[in-house]
Parts: sequence; structure tokens; C-alpha cells
Amino acid sequence: MTLEPEVILLPGDPPLAVRWRRSARARRLSLKVSRLDGAVTLTLPTRTTRRMAMAFLQDRAEWLRRAMDGIDGPEEVAAGSTIPVEGRMLVLSPQAVRVARIDGTQLIVPRTRPEAGALAFLKLLARDRLAERVAVHARALGRTPGKLTLRDTRSRWGSCTHAGDLMFSWRLILAPPRILDYVAAHEVAHLAQMNHSPAFWAEVARLFPGHAEARRWLKTQGAALHRYRFDGA
Repeated sequence: MTLEPEVILLPGDPPLAVRWRRSARARRLSLKVSRLDGAVTLTLPTRTTRRMAMAFLQDRAEWLRRAMDGIDGPEEVAAGSTIPVEGRMLVLSPQAVRVARIDGTQLIVPRTRPEAGALAFLKLLARDRLAERVAVHARALGRTPGKLTLRDTRSRWGSCTHAGDLMFSWRLILAPPRILDYVAAHEVAHLAQMNHSPAFWAEVARLFPGHAEARRWLKTQGAALHRYRFDGA
């Protein structure tokens, strides 16, 4: 059982907001800093007193500030924002159009709710690109994939079920095309190997020889794709 969280301020310059929660499963105090938006969470065992928790925070204040250094906060997308689309930075430009499109360095969207229009365009583009690459890799593997769905997942970029259904994060469309292609190849490889054994990685290497570089990119830069907040996301 995890109880409802509260937010406290850790004194300093500037003060740090810490999300504070108690958990019956926790055996010790723990701090976590989200690489997505810099949110700080302190988890406490149920019997830990508030005084003990504050002492723990103050003892680790210097470490906490170092951990947060360089983390960019969330960016609310609005008209005039610059956002990545297939690795290129485009300016969100509301205009008198009915259908969103890319024109040079602009992502042109209808004037009514431009953020929602951009999100819908990106999801549709992500589905098209992923369906195309999944089909290519599945043919190379000699397998037939199941249903393809998109979600806004934080812990994984894709998944494959035993039935062959594939799930991907729509935010892959923000990354360079080779990154989306790698994740498509990775999940398609699971149609043959539902594990991460050497045999699985051999399939990935056959489908996408540059997978090591793409994996490094996701590890070092993938979190930044979650910074962008859209109306309805």
C-alpha cells in the first residue's frame, strides 16, 4: 500500500520541492530524481518520522542539487515553440489550414488548438513510420506481426507480446529516423526470440547492424523526448 503523497520544500537557494510519500513496501528511505523533468521523490517506510525524513533530506541536499544540475524541466508546447520532428527542429506555426503538414522548417497546423493539432499529426506520422519499418523488418525475419499500438510510455520505447502484438511510444517520431528504425527492429526481433539472449541480439544485429549506437542514443538522449508537453498528451 502506498499512501497519498505530499510536497514539501527543502530549504536552500533556491528551495527544492520534494514529493514525499510513505510506502508499506519500503524498507529504507530513498530519493529519486526524474531525468524527464527533474521531479524529486522521497519514499519513506511507514514508521519513519517526519523529523527523520527531514534529517535524511538535509544530509543529502548537496548530492540532490548535483543530481538535478543540467536537467531541463518540462516544455509546454505552444504556437511558436520549436520541437523535434524526426530529429529536425521545427517551429510550430498555426495557419489557416485544415490539415497539418511540414513545410521547410515549420510544422504548420490549424489555428484552432494548435498544440492538439501538432500532437495528432505526430501520432499519425509515428504510426505510418513505425508500420513501414515493422513491415520491412518482419519480412526480413520471415514473421508476421500482430496489432500495432501507440502509447506515451515512460519506462520503455516498445514492447512485444507473445501473440505478436507490438506497442511503441509515439515520441519515437521526435527522434532521428534511425532511432525509430532501431526500436522497430528490436521489437520485431522479439517475434523470433521472446528474450534478450545472445540469439535475440543476433537477430537485432541482422535486422539493424547499427543497433549499439542507437541504444546509446536512447540511453543518453532519449529522456529529453519526454520534455515536450502537448495539449492532450
